[in-house]
Amino acid sequence: MEQSYTEFNRHKKKLTAAYGKASPDVMAGFRHLQQEALKEGALSTKQKELIALGIAIAVRCDGCIGAHVAGAIHQGATKQELVETIDVALLMGGGPSIVYGSEAYAAVEELLGE
Repeated sequence: MEQSYTEFNRHKKKLTAAYGKASPDVMAGFRHLQQEALKEGALSTKQKELIALGIAIAVRCDGCIGAHVAGAIHQGATKQELVETIDVALLMGGGPSIVYGSEAYAAVEELLGE
């Protein structure tokens, strides 16, 4: 990915908002699912964001990577926790996950301001 994750996240939020106006019931349902799935429980919200990041890498979703790196950082994830999440995703996803894992690392550095 050649663009800034900050800009990419902003752009995806804008597109999602536009789609939400076109399909408010579906997006409201998705937002509810997201809120319920990520709320504190036996796993912390931070842990859930890290899991979501690992899955995002494995399924090769650029928008998901940007969103879940930002979400994990917002929940207090450290750079090392993010790197280890990328490590596990690489283990499970093989070669293609290396490509997307390196994209996730670029998002980590950018969104942490490093």
